[in-house]
Amino acid sequence: MGIYKYRRQLAVAAALALQLAAPPTWAQATPATPAAESAGKTEEVVITARKREESNQDVPISVNVFSEQAIQSAGIEKPGDFISLVPNMTLVQTQNAGNAFVVIRGISQARNSEPSVAVLVDGVLETNPAEFNQELFDIQQIEVLKGPQGALYGRNAIGGAILIHTKDPPNHFEGSAKLGIGNGPSERAQVSVGGPMDVSGEVKYRASLSFFNTAGYIDNVYLHSKADPARSYDGRWRLDWKPNADFALDWRVSAERLDTQALYFVIPRADEKNIFSIVSDANNINTPITLNNSGINNRDLFNTSVKLDYQTSLGVVTSITAFDKTREILTGDAFDFRPIADSFFFKLPPAFGGFGADLNQSQFLNVKAVSEELRITSPKVNGLSWIAGGYFVHTNRFISTGNMIDTGNGVFPVYESPRLSGNNPSATFLADGQNNSAWALFGDAAYDISPRLEFDAAIRYDEDTRKNTTDTPAAFLAQIKDPTAFPGEERKHTWSQAQPKATLRYKVNEDMTVYGGWSRGFRSGGFNQTGVGVNARTTGVKGVNDTFEAEVADTFEVGAKSQWLDRRLTANLSLYHTRSRNGYFFVFLAATSTQNLGNLDATYKGAELELSYRPVKRLDLYANLGYTDSSITAMADPSVVGNQAPLVSKFTVNTGAQYRYPLGNDLSATARIDFQEIGRTWWEPYNTTSRNPIKLVDLRFALDAETWTVTGWSKNLFNRLYNAEFSPGGFLFKAQPRTYGVDVSYRF
Repeated sequence: MGIYKYRRQLAVAAALALQLAAPPTWAQATPATPAAESAGKTEEVVITARKREESNQDVPISVNVFSEQAIQSAGIEKPGDFISLVPNMTLVQTQNAGNAFVVIRGISQARNSEPSVAVLVDGVLETNPAEFNQELFDIQQIEVLKGPQGALYGRNAIGGAILIHTKDPPNHFEGSAKLGIGNGPSERAQVSVGGPMDVSGEVKYRASLSFFNTAGYIDNVYLHSKADPARSYDGRWRLDWKPNADFALDWRVSAERLDTQALYFVIPRADEKNIFSIVSDANNINTPITLNNSGINNRDLFNTSVKLDYQTSLGVVTSITAFDKTREILTGDAFDFRPIADSFFFKLPPAFGGFGADLNQSQFLNVKAVSEELRITSPKVNGLSWIAGGYFVHTNRFISTGNMIDTGNGVFPVYESPRLSGNNPSATFLADGQNNSAWALFGDAAYDISPRLEFDAAIRYDEDTRKNTTDTPAAFLAQIKDPTAFPGEERKHTWSQAQPKATLRYKVNEDMTVYGGWSRGFRSGGFNQTGVGVNARTTGVKGVNDTFEAEVADTFEVGAKSQWLDRRLTANLSLYHTRSRNGYFFVFLAATSTQNLGNLDATYKGAELELSYRPVKRLDLYANLGYTDSSITAMADPSVVGNQAPLVSKFTVNTGAQYRYPLGNDLSATARIDFQEIGRTWWEPYNTTSRNPIKLVDLRFALDAETWTVTGWSKNLFNRLYNAEFSPGGFLFKAQPRTYGVDVSYRF
């Protein structure tokens, strides 16, 4: 009876949304655009959410779109910058560069897990979530699709999809350059050039480079240095070849080298002299970072792909072949992240098994993936358009994790093998290799039942086979006391799932669209490192095994998109209900320094209201409200049932204003302010602690001419200090404080 009751509630909500959002009869039909576009007549927003170009107003999906102008106006340079503008969406940045968790409508991710959203750059799927958190430069448009998108984008699009479009190679030579300085101190430099490579213009290119360097922003009071210095080098190359109207080739290469630091956690104590008085408090901002090892975090990314489009009588045949490589090493202090003389292990009496020394830690990740997508996209004929295709990806993944004895001589990275002598010899070491192959078949059909009514049905079947090989030497494997584990042990499992989706869209008129539907999302299960299941059970941790299961989520959603007042006011509303089975939760096991996943079931209910308004020609206002209520419905430990799900923020508020004022002689001045509030946030199933709501303000002032722009900016203007993450065991990871600077851009 519950599901039928909920369907009736959705029907009533849809009717109310229609009454509230329906434009008056005097509303004019003129093109629409995001409120961020502040100069000139508004233009239609074209997106590719359904793998074809369509007006955002016509697509029955909740989508947030950032155009090139909006990206520049808001100062979007990293994924967290645009995520902070999207309701019911947050980014948890923690531990190291590759660990940035997207939380969307309550669906979250964790360390070493599959992502909660599918991320595509120029139509190419990122196969490893460690690639996501990198510099964004020379970007044309970003689309954020909310709700399960697995029917088209496959496994791991369980919470949504992020589509990033870099700038296309231009028809004529053009370029741009940007220089910036900021506190830290920090420096930024970017350059992009592009144009035709031959007289006919059949071959065009675009090349972009980015450099960023900072001494850091967060103090390590013990070493009298910054805990978060960073230096990154990024480059991208695109080449387009279109010899005729029926064929096109797009070749893309990108690479990144990042040098920074990691693992700068703090674990508060109620009494610094009492090593057992650990405090679990997500709001503690007073305990300083006191690492005696700064550690390292080096990440190398490489991606290349070839996209081919060929026009046939049936439609456009598209082939995308891609290769991705991620290599990341991180080292640093280990539990409990204090100098040797103050650490837990140094002070622990021998009767309690004390080491008489401190520990540090190292983790190495090496991932290579080859993928292929082949699809055909039809034109619309007699109201019917369709897409059909297949996808394959093969991934090789190696991960090693371990603790080392801190001898006070620094920290040394550990790669494929443990350190058996010298400084920082390995105390624990686990290593596993994975060989994974996944394939999928998908199809989507949209049919215009009438000029106003469209029905869209899609389905995708994914099958993911994973084989894990234990690469841990026997001496270290014996430490975990799993009698079944041995070097060379192979564990194999296949996860598969059909992901259907059905949506009904009704266009009341050109300014009003309502929609409703149901969709299923899926992300694969996987393997924790060999033997952690035994370790979890012996330490009393429930729900963590050597294998974690695949998550499946079913979502019902209704929504309305409307434009009012000659399309100067946009109002969008969506309501959703998600039932998740085998969602992830995170557990850290200090004895092996491993990061592990367990499973739980939960429901998520929420709503989003998005408003943008242009009261006068040069002034833009926006306000986005998001609400998510979650409830754990099942877990290995039944005591958590009814608690909030991990990493869920109760609500989000995103609001701001931008004003552009002409100064004459091709000069104009722009002021922009953005406000974000992230509501109360829970971090783990037991709801031991929650972070209080946080409020952040960003401010920008720009002076624009025809060929140049000077911008002064500040993020976290009022220097709100808070923790970006709380992890079970009392771990806190500090968020970035106030940053500010000046950028100068030149276009030629």
